[in-house]
Amino acid sequence: MKAASVVDQPLVRRPLLRPALREELMGWLFAMPWIIGFLLFLVGPMLFSLYTSFTRYNIIADPRWIGLDNYQNLFFDDPLFYKSLSNTFWMVIVKTPLVMFVAISLAMLLNSDVPGGKFFRTIIYLPNVLSGIAAIFLWQFILAPNGLFNSALATFGIRGPGWFVDPAWTKPGMVLMGMWWIGGNVLIFLAGLKGIPRELYEAADIDGADGWQKTRYITLPLLSPTIFFEVITGIIGTFQIFTTAFILIGSKNAPVGELGQSMLFYVLYLYDRAFGKIGQGGFQMGYASAMAWVLFLIILIITAVQLWLAKRWVHYETER
Repeated sequence: MKAASVVDQPLVRRPLLRPALREELMGWLFAMPWIIGFLLFLVGPMLFSLYTSFTRYNIIADPRWIGLDNYQNLFFDDPLFYKSLSNTFWMVIVKTPLVMFVAISLAMLLNSDVPGGKFFRTIIYLPNVLSGIAAIFLWQFILAPNGLFNSALATFGIRGPGWFVDPAWTKPGMVLMGMWWIGGNVLIFLAGLKGIPRELYEAADIDGADGWQKTRYITLPLLSPTIFFEVITGIIGTFQIFTTAFILIGSKNAPVGELGQSMLFYVLYLYDRAFGKIGQGGFQMGYASAMAWVLFLIILIITAVQLWLAKRWVHYETER
């Protein structure tokens, strides 16, 4: 009878792969198209740019090895390098936190089931559909000395600044313009808010928590992975500011005056070293490659620091 009972038991097939290993392999499988594209189309140009950063190269003639001269000139003999770096850091320090604050505030407002929520989401995201260059020309018209924005301020007796004609106001004007594309950030934060369980807020209401306490102890901790993602991508994107400054002043090949230097950002200066007329002339591909690798190291260090600090304030659902 015991032998028969053993034979009659159904066979349990053990999976070939452990669930954790299977999940890891699936992740690599989904990432494989990007990895293949990176190996085929990006590794070669990156290695070549690393080599040319140690050479004097103008595309026409063969690269000539000069060692660390490009980096030495960059750090010790080029004041525009530090000017472009300081302008870029100004935007990182001011724009990134401001965008985070406004985007989170709008996302929390849209997450509160206000009437017409879908309509407002569409309106907030709609500017992202408009071409970036067209939007820049639009805001150049709005923020003109006698434009719509200053005219609106004049109705309240406020004299508006010269946004893109006064060196002291060019970067604040670009920050104000950057709010035009905040819709993408709002939707990402809104998706993060939708993933927070409602039961936590109901339990907080039972305990008598007010709105700020729920935001402080529920919303922000559970939204921290989304905030972390937005901070990382926001800082990287701000370090790569180019199109706005190029349209406003860089396309005129005049970022050497006081007005132009106020919008001389790092990537714009890199582009002008490679193709423009700043300094000793354009087509300094070796010098521009050195600038690109310096920017890569700056972003790498800042990202590594953010990843290290994330252990202190980013909370994931899978953590115990």
